[in-house]
Amino acid sequence: MTISIEHLVFRWEDFPPVTADLPGIGGIIRSEVEDFLVDEIALYRPDGNGSHTYVRVEKRNQTTQALITALVNEGVDEKSIGVAGLKDKYAITRQWLSVPNRFAHALSALEALPGVELLERSRHKNKLGLGHLVGNRFKITVRRTDPEAEKRARAILDRLYQIGVPNYFGPQRFGRFGTNAVDGYKLLQGQWVPGGTRLKRFFVSALQALIFNAILAERYRRNLYRRVIPGDWARKHDTGGTFKVEGVAEEIRAFDLRISATFPLFGRKVGISEGVAGEIERQVLQQYQVQRQDFSVRKGTRRISRIPLDEVVLAAEQGVLRLDFSLPKGAYATSFLREVMKVEVDAPSPRTEMGSDDSPG
Repeated sequence: MTISIEHLVFRWEDFPPVTADLPGIGGIIRSEVEDFLVDEIALYRPDGNGSHTYVRVEKRNQTTQALITALVNEGVDEKSIGVAGLKDKYAITRQWLSVPNRFAHALSALEALPGVELLERSRHKNKLGLGHLVGNRFKITVRRTDPEAEKRARAILDRLYQIGVPNYFGPQRFGRFGTNAVDGYKLLQGQWVPGGTRLKRFFVSALQALIFNAILAERYRRNLYRRVIPGDWARKHDTGGTFKVEGVAEEIRAFDLRISATFPLFGRKVGISEGVAGEIERQVLQQYQVQRQDFSVRKGTRRISRIPLDEVVLAAEQGVLRLDFSLPKGAYATSFLREVMKVEVDAPSPRTEMGSDDSPG
């Protein structure tokens, strides 16, 4: 049996908010580029010495990939360019990049891009690696909100402080039309999909992400969002340590948000969990007409299901609510904002013909 292509398209409605009983503030984001500010929280700062030149860049309405392309066009080997993570296009974002010192002259090409400014320059001993960040700081302006927006937001935040933010992959992961996982599925079925090796890996990872979202949604529907169950691999929020759940002794720690279940991004190193947790994962795989072995082209990993929410600073005025908050690496601000707003934040554009998106999301 072949899965319907539409079933592989990202839609917020497939993944329920965990505060569905609390009314949202409504509103819109990104009506102005200044309404979405993202500042990368570095894992370390360059120490001023070494074989790699680091630059901290501010960009407006530019993708991180556009910065990389500009450097490649100046003769920089793409594999030698270091970034800690990809940042939103329709926003003002600040992040670090690195290149070997012999390519430092090419960094001037970044300033030729519209909306790009170099804020700092230094050196360090190693290339900046993907994931070399603690997280991101966000300053978001939501316009056209409900008259009771601040009151509603505080009620939602109080709940999220207790139960955690669902760690759904946001719509950016699935492309402008929400179809990146469609191309990932086609690749696993041996079909041809346009794009280079890097983009094709990204499409498969989008399918991994869609399945993760579906597992998380199913756990919520079964009232297992705040729990760990036999077969789970749980992660400690304070240390990051991961361990296998053998019984019910960990229930209290999960309820108190000291630990959370992790769910698989299937690959050759990550298989199906045991016990009841594994039964749910098998059901989701069956829904998408794939098997764990199909993902052997990816190494695989485990992603935590919930994010503890640090203090969120609110500032309200007539029709506008501003939120200042931070999230750890890998977490999507859109998943948090959707809980607060109860709208389909950054929902993919409708499209009548399914196919490849031109960008990696």
